[in-house]
Amino acid sequence: MKHRTFFWFILPTLSAMILFIALPIVSVLIQSLFVEHEQVLVVSESCGPFGCTPTTSIDAEATAALREAQPLGRFNGLGTYFDRSHLATAEVAEIWRESNGLKSFFNGLMDLKFYKALIFTLTYTFIVTPAVLVFGLAVAVGVNNLPRAMRGVAIFISLLPFLVATIVGSMILSWMLDGEGIIGATLQNIFNDPNLTIKSSTPLMWIALIIYGIWHTLPFSFITFYAGLQTVPQDTLEAARVDGASKWQTMISVVVPHLMPLVSFVTLMLLMDNFRVFEPIVSFQAEAHAQSLSTFILSDLREAGNPLYASAGATSILTIIGVAILLTPVVIRTWRDFNATSH
Repeated sequence: MKHRTFFWFILPTLSAMILFIALPIVSVLIQSLFVEHEQVLVVSESCGPFGCTPTTSIDAEATAALREAQPLGRFNGLGTYFDRSHLATAEVAEIWRESNGLKSFFNGLMDLKFYKALIFTLTYTFIVTPAVLVFGLAVAVGVNNLPRAMRGVAIFISLLPFLVATIVGSMILSWMLDGEGIIGATLQNIFNDPNLTIKSSTPLMWIALIIYGIWHTLPFSFITFYAGLQTVPQDTLEAARVDGASKWQTMISVVVPHLMPLVSFVTLMLLMDNFRVFEPIVSFQAEAHAQSLSTFILSDLREAGNPLYASAGATSILTIIGVAILLTPVVIRTWRDFNATSH
């Protein structure tokens, strides 16, 4: 394809990416460098027969004029990124000096709102992503080995979690986990503890969110790998069987290497999606026990009467940087595999 033809071919997509992705990111980055102006205060004295007392009031006109002159706010540079609500470099250094080990240091980080959200986000991402990859491939292989008459039903059942909207599925599971729900009541009967409830325990809530994340994301991995299994060369499989390779050896030596490009693709998609986990936490009403970077942004924007746009912008940029760091090893591996194949 000629360069000119290729340019006009990708121009609509490129324009949409610049308009709806690049420009909003630049806007958020700029907003994160500014904070709201402080209100202009006026100190006056009210005098009476027993003396004068100072009173402080807000000069609404001066405050409005200041905000009109500088609508973005007061320039703060990278101050928002390093304050206590975000990277908290000073607080982290103090916690490190006072900690007696990694456990103590970790507990200290959990007292900082940003790091608490980051730790849950990373835990969720690093457990859900490999679990979905492994279980998705296992389900795909199992369905692929079924008789043709049963595959249609098996595929439909396997895709059901993906067909249910995230917000709906997580709300239904949340009701089931409640003390009056079927799962919550069953656990109370098993452990003979009427006060046991997943929603009152941070570890149990984390486990519930992770299990739901695996259940809901699994169909994407399954259907991708199932489609890839249809392209595995049958001649290579027959040759492996003739050479005496077992099913497990055939899977490791033939099927998995053939599916590696799909593994890289699924990993990229899962990392991006899991690092932005949001709906399950809101649906489970789990903010008291689990908060991700995405819900951290929402809490800043819902600050009563005073949305913290700079704080939300800084968290958004840090989230984008975190996603880029997670994707870098996968992208590098994909690029190396592409170069090896092309040569």
